[in-house]
Amino acid sequence: MNRSEFILATALVLFIAFAMGWFAYWLIHRFTRVIQSDIGELDRMAQQLHEAEELRDQAIVYMQQREAELINQITQTEAELSAAMDGLRAARHEAEELRDALDRARSA
Repeated sequence: MNRSEFILATALVLFIAFAMGWFAYWLIHRFTRVIQSDIGELDRMAQQLHEAEELRDQAIVYMQQREAELINQITQTEAELSAAMDGLRAARHEAEELRDALDRARSA
């Protein structure tokens, strides 16, 4: 192989490598290219996601407020129940004392 053939073979190999690289680049960008309608759809999906996140945040705030209200109501109900039980206990104790006093009065 003389010098001219070597230069020609090297140039041909480099050209083929360049052509394959360019084709691979074109192929990759062909499949990864974003179409304008895709951009519109992505914008719409981003807007919907933003709205959904806002709704979720509002729901979380509502649930926290509602939970606080219910806990407050439960606390009040438990306090009322405790007071009612104390009153009932005192009334039973007083009724028992009155029965004992009545039994003693009948016995005497």
